[in-house]
Amino acid sequence: MCGGGDNKVEDAGKVDDAGGEKAKYGEAKKFDPNFKGPIKQRSCTDVICCLLFFICVLAMVACSVLGYVRGNPIKLIYPTDSDGNLCGSGDYASKPNLMYFDLLECAKMGVGVITFGCPTPQVCVTNCTSTYYVYLETQALETVAGGMLTAERSKMLCKNNVDPTATSNLQTLIDNQDCAPYYVENTAVIGRCIPSIFGQITDLASDLSTSGGYVLQSSDGTNVTGNALDDASYFLALFFQFKEYGELIYKDVVASWWMLLVGLGMAMLVAMIWIVLLRWLAGIMVWVTIFALLGLLGFSTYYSYSKYYELKFSNTTATYGFAPSFASNFNYFLSLQKTWLAFGCISATITTIYLLLILCLCTRIRLAVQLIKEASKAIGSMFSTLFWPVIPWILEIAFIAYWAVSAVFVASMGAANYYSNSTNTSTDGVNYYLQRIPCTPSSSAAGSVCEFVKYGGDEYTIVMQVYLLFMFLWVLNFIIALGQMVLAGAFASYYWAYTKPDDIPAFPIIGSLGRTLRYHIGSLAFGSLIIAIIQFIRIGLEYLDSKLKGSENAVARFFLRCLKCCFWCLEKFMKFLNKNAYILVAVYGKNFCVSAKDAFFLIMRNIVRTVVVDKMTDFVLFLSKLVVTAAVCAGAFFWFQGKVPFFTNYVPTLNYYLTPVIILTVAAYLVACCFFSVYSMAVTTIYLSFLEDLEKHDGSAEKPYYMSKELMKLLGKRNKFLEPEKKGCC
Repeated sequence: MCGGGDNKVEDAGKVDDAGGEKAKYGEAKKFDPNFKGPIKQRSCTDVICCLLFFICVLAMVACSVLGYVRGNPIKLIYPTDSDGNLCGSGDYASKPNLMYFDLLECAKMGVGVITFGCPTPQVCVTNCTSTYYVYLETQALETVAGGMLTAERSKMLCKNNVDPTATSNLQTLIDNQDCAPYYVENTAVIGRCIPSIFGQITDLASDLSTSGGYVLQSSDGTNVTGNALDDASYFLALFFQFKEYGELIYKDVVASWWMLLVGLGMAMLVAMIWIVLLRWLAGIMVWVTIFALLGLLGFSTYYSYSKYYELKFSNTTATYGFAPSFASNFNYFLSLQKTWLAFGCISATITTIYLLLILCLCTRIRLAVQLIKEASKAIGSMFSTLFWPVIPWILEIAFIAYWAVSAVFVASMGAANYYSNSTNTSTDGVNYYLQRIPCTPSSSAAGSVCEFVKYGGDEYTIVMQVYLLFMFLWVLNFIIALGQMVLAGAFASYYWAYTKPDDIPAFPIIGSLGRTLRYHIGSLAFGSLIIAIIQFIRIGLEYLDSKLKGSENAVARFFLRCLKCCFWCLEKFMKFLNKNAYILVAVYGKNFCVSAKDAFFLIMRNIVRTVVVDKMTDFVLFLSKLVVTAAVCAGAFFWFQGKVPFFTNYVPTLNYYLTPVIILTVAAYLVACCFFSVYSMAVTTIYLSFLEDLEKHDGSAEKPYYMSKELMKLLGKRNKFLEPEKKGCC
């Protein structure tokens, strides 16, 4: 059965000889005697999209320039106090840290902190506080002394230009929020002072107190506990908790950086060697896995029926004094005959279907394996294709760096936003939203204080940020498309070379790159625009989903999840279609829409083959990525543990030896993805060219096949004439 079943071209795309009626998925490709591979004479495609792309890129550059001129990233780096002063910069260069008067107020705002900021005064300080303080203690001591105590007042944390000794009424300073009602021991983390108590006390629920025994209280009389501060500064506290680990990991990276580079080079070498070996290993990998899975399914069927008959003829019965629960009493179900009978029936059904699929698709599986081998030959004949992904990778890194810098500058363009902070002591978060309204420092009213919250808020700045996000998606997908089309042109020139490797162009990558940049930037822009729009919509849906979290509207959540799923599927489909469209654009030089239609119809005329080839290729590449990644991971693991003889003296002293191991493992996987993306493009290009070869040619002297002899032998085809250069050959 493996020998036949695929000897003829699938008939879905053929023209009916009687009526000449076009088939459902278009006509089969017609023979062109002048076609010898990627055509040289072509014209520019999708010019409108090309112009639109350049206009949008120029607009993105204009946004960046505007951000560079008007933005100031230093505002995002340095913390800002309530008066809008940058801590650690300008006049406040000697005060690099930001202190919060009452962190408990942050917890009352909840997620509103993101929009309105923490509703408590903030001041720049030279050093974070290192002791516990509460104004009640100063108040009590002054009551006993009968007057103001300058030494005690000097301990207070107050706003800029506020002298705590200028008024005798201490309570007034607290009520007007001129001075902090309390503070605790703090640690500076990225310029913010956060409580240091998290690593010092075990009972966070207990009240905190000064050395004099006074319990810390906020201005509204709330006792300060570790839990309350933890809720108010959770993320900063978490950062502080792992700060030490981050420093140690950074030291490990610095100590082993040259070994990481060597490991990265080894990952590239392993990937190259594996691609060469795939010419001989691909078939073994595929067939061993197929029969191993068949064996597992067969054993599952045998074991299930064995257990069923064992329980059927057994006299022992499991008994339980209560109703069994699937979660807690799984063994109960495994003791039932019906359970194993069901397992046996399911396993037998799956095994039968799987075996029938193997028998029916045997030739197509062999075809997929042979195409994978052909891809190895193509890469071996054009080894420069392995290094081509470095160029798109450099372009992507450069663009991401440019975009990140531009986004930071644009985000820092907004003016300082000030909001009034009512002295109302309500703990209702909604009231905080209603009470905090925009203001200017000179227009603060009695009973409220106008304080800095954040930078931004200008509508045009938000529009610019959204536009930059969209252009990020478009340009990044454009670079990916460029890499795919250049490889497609190179591998197409390999397949359509009649005598390999003699007829292969001398510089296939350079020639394909020249054609792509000269004629097809518009097609690349068109295809990448479609993907960018879909991804942009998906980001919008994710944003809506985050806003609806916690909502009780089940219908809205259901439809939102359906939309997310649909657009995820649409993105996958369009990426697949775009990839095949780029191949035909690279070969024939037609515009994107025509190429996408031709690619879709060609695939649909050979849908079974396509599914088998695509899945077999994905499977082989998945195993290949695992092999390369596992090899580098294992080598790094033994190396950095000092388990490799004769090289232990070269292993640096590390805090965590797994740090470079994890970094190299991730890097090896990325390198493998980069190299095997070339392999995937080679298989896809050769496969589409193979399908067109079958439709255009019949093996006659006028229409000879361009496929390799191995492919012709597999399909039972041959060129029906003796090639001139091979006459007289023994």
